Amino acid sequence: MGIATILAYCLLVFCIAGTVLVILSDDEGDSGRKISWIIIVSVLPVIGILGYIVFGLNPRRASKYGEYSRRLYNDFRKAADPRSYRKLFGEDNRLKIREGYRELSVLLSHSNGTTVTDNNTVEIITSGKRKFEALVEDLENARDHIHMEYFYFRKDNGSKRIKEILMRKAREGVKVRFIHENIANIDISPRYYNEMKKAGVEVVMFTRPRINLLRFSARLNYRDHRKIVVIDGKIGYTGGMNIGDDYFLRWRDTHMRITGNAVYALQYSFLYSFCTSGGIIPDGSFQSLFPETAPGQKRNELVQIVPDQPVDRWPVIQMGAVWTVQHARRYIYIQTPYFVPPEPLLHALKSSALKGADVRIMIPWKADLPYMNLANKSYYTECLEAGIRIFEKKGNFIHSKTIVTDDYLSVIGSANMDYRSLELNYEINAYIFNEDTAVKNRDIFLADLEECEEICLDRWKRRPGYVKLAQEVTKLFAPLL
Repeated sequence: MGIATILAYCLLVFCIAGTVLVILSDDEGDSGRKISWIIIVSVLPVIGILGYIVFGLNPRRASKYGEYSRRLYNDFRKAADPRSYRKLFGEDNRLKIREGYRELSVLLSHSNGTTVTDNNTVEIITSGKRKFEALVEDLENARDHIHMEYFYFRKDNGSKRIKEILMRKAREGVKVRFIHENIANIDISPRYYNEMKKAGVEVVMFTRPRINLLRFSARLNYRDHRKIVVIDGKIGYTGGMNIGDDYFLRWRDTHMRITGNAVYALQYSFLYSFCTSGGIIPDGSFQSLFPETAPGQKRNELVQIVPDQPVDRWPVIQMGAVWTVQHARRYIYIQTPYFVPPEPLLHALKSSALKGADVRIMIPWKADLPYMNLANKSYYTECLEAGIRIFEKKGNFIHSKTIVTDDYLSVIGSANMDYRSLELNYEINAYIFNEDTAVKNRDIFLADLEECEEICLDRWKRRPGYVKLAQEVTKLFAPLL
């Protein structure tokens, strides 16, 4: 063995050891994710080390947290009148929340500081057709501005219809600002967006290179998974539905149309994404984006909009989910297309079931991504043994991301129950503190059960050995999916 070979071997061992030490030193990282990376780095060192640099570095370890959040907050505080400021950051409404849930609102405010808002009317939308028709009508009626931020914005019929409206409204003088995710829409030609720019739409690409040391990783790994529309600062949309015919015509999903003060928080979140992706809000126009909102026409629901991003100090959506599960007294019903829960959430789910709460999780019978079928099912055994009831929905693929508990709290948003959503993606969820909304959300879940098959532990344990092996192997790498 030559000297060059020995030196190369020593260098490789040094790199492996160094990478493993970096992985182990991440005191905020999930242990399952650490183990997965250590296995990959040890078995496939070159691929593993490069993969960890690109996909594995934890941005929450950076010394500067929320730099852009503070900058936007300072800009807003300078421009905003006291009315707007109190609606976004005041604590007047916290006492309106049922006493046992107020601490959850405090926890959730550690995202970007926004608080619970009142004077809201929330329409829960479970039909893609309804979302498309309502969105088209609201876009057509826009007079001042349209803000849109989506993970997927496709090139199919429904998407092109939305695109045409955006371009026409821009030509009419409405200010249209549009954020598209960079990696998710990589198959779409720049010409698609250039047509929008020529029509006057201000298009920015979500890249998020926010921390210099992690810039390369941030460009490739941290997805903008949010779905936000704000029209004239008075109407907002958010939830699970992207822009595309799968969502409009084929899939079962859950979305919201919101009027009231919660639209302020959606607007604030959009502006954060827009400005940190290179967009510019002209001086003097900031306050006009937060007009006086009309009183809720039907109900007065308390809503807290909670964005989450991997460069923030705390993973608040994951923490909020853990809190919600732990504090369920009677029941907690969950819908998610991807069920790969981080350890804290998995332990909370099992603990809640073991203490006697009715914990039900609805997952699609067949996921849209082949490897997610194995990943989802790899957690069934330990959940079923703890008393969690698992239902697989047949028929149309279910893409909903919802939680409802104890006829009071509903959570609807973009975050799945998996590592990517809860630790890596830019997400946004709405927490709704309202009995009527919770009962409606509960009834939606129970209606969906009619198309589900419940997984029984005894029958599940009798599945073929090769299936068990495939699921266990997938589970080792599930934190990286």
